[in-house]
Amino acid sequence: MSAFLTLLNDRLSESIVFPLLPFLLASFNADGRTLGLLSGSYALAQFTATPLIGALSDRFGRRPVIAICVSGSVLGLGLFAVTLSHEWPAGAVVPLLLLFAARLIDGVSGGTAATAGAVLADITPPEKRARAFGLIGVAFGLGFIIGPFLGGQLARIAVTVPLWVATGFAVLNLAVVLTLLPETHPVTERRVLPRKRDLNPLAQITRVIGNPAVGRLALSFFLYFLAFNGFTAILVLYFKQQFNWGPELATTAFLIVGVVATVVQGGLIGPLVSRFGEWKLTLIGLGLVIAGSLLIPTTDPEQARSGVFTAVAILASGTGLVTPSLRSLVSRRLSNEGQGAALGSLQALQSLGSFLGPPIAGVAYDLLGETSPFFGGAGLLMLVMLLVSRSPLEETAA
Repeated sequence: MSAFLTLLNDRLSESIVFPLLPFLLASFNADGRTLGLLSGSYALAQFTATPLIGALSDRFGRRPVIAICVSGSVLGLGLFAVTLSHEWPAGAVVPLLLLFAARLIDGVSGGTAATAGAVLADITPPEKRARAFGLIGVAFGLGFIIGPFLGGQLARIAVTVPLWVATGFAVLNLAVVLTLLPETHPVTERRVLPRKRDLNPLAQITRVIGNPAVGRLALSFFLYFLAFNGFTAILVLYFKQQFNWGPELATTAFLIVGVVATVVQGGLIGPLVSRFGEWKLTLIGLGLVIAGSLLIPTTDPEQARSGVFTAVAILASGTGLVTPSLRSLVSRRLSNEGQGAALGSLQALQSLGSFLGPPIAGVAYDLLGETSPFFGGAGLLMLVMLLVSRSPLEETAA
């Protein structure tokens, strides 16, 4: 339960801010490239630091590592709030630099989800990990229910007010970690720190992709997050420019995502895994995400609300199936030893995809047209479906 609360508070801080980024950046730079780079900078820092964070949690335990990560989130969110609450002269470069610095600080310490995943792996047998990892999705889902709602309502007062509330949630999260989170990694199972070259995130990615047991699935994991985080990074900008939506409508779309994801990953994932297995659920989920990504750019502006809200509900259903199922497939093929490092490698793949996806989508948005990230993402997801479908069923059904 304490690991769940840690994840929930972590997601609340992020989900309050993320849907408002295009509105927060409006006075500085409103193009897709800037939004994409700012969205991706967090993931870049996370990609660089996650292998070390995973190894540190295997060496020193989960609890102290999560405490350090949450402290970094407090600092990063606080700097973001201070920067956007200050009045800057027109054309000033310093605020943009500070915003990028804040996202990098938050990203470097952003190993909370991976380490909390290791906590769940510590206390859960392999055959029940899909359901346990579904708790991560529940935390994400609840975060996207409460966070966007709060952000949209608080933005009525001022668009910067949600930033201070997000910082407050990060402080609350630190208190939860320090007072409630137990240590789940016994001293007898601690591992020595790897060599420096083994902490190179690219080296870890090469090893996991080169592993014949999980390589194709790991590559699918990366490409999925590359595509998904690409078009979701510019989603609110698309709503703002194509449909003239303000913060309230934009955050409502993310609230729907949270409701659907919570239902899928909180109540349905366990029975669905028992009925269909992770492999089939991954393919079904990918089909749903593709359908949702294609529905958004084909929505009639006259029926924007019904079209968009339906599309994001389909997207949420799909990702609610894909993420825990694909993560569980990879985890079950790996030994119980070093789950922190193993899941850290998956987090590194997710972070790399999350870093590359938004800038690529932002450039495509500016140069190729507003709908290009959605159609391009759907094409890439079809490749992911092909890779997963060609992964031998007998190996994934262990």
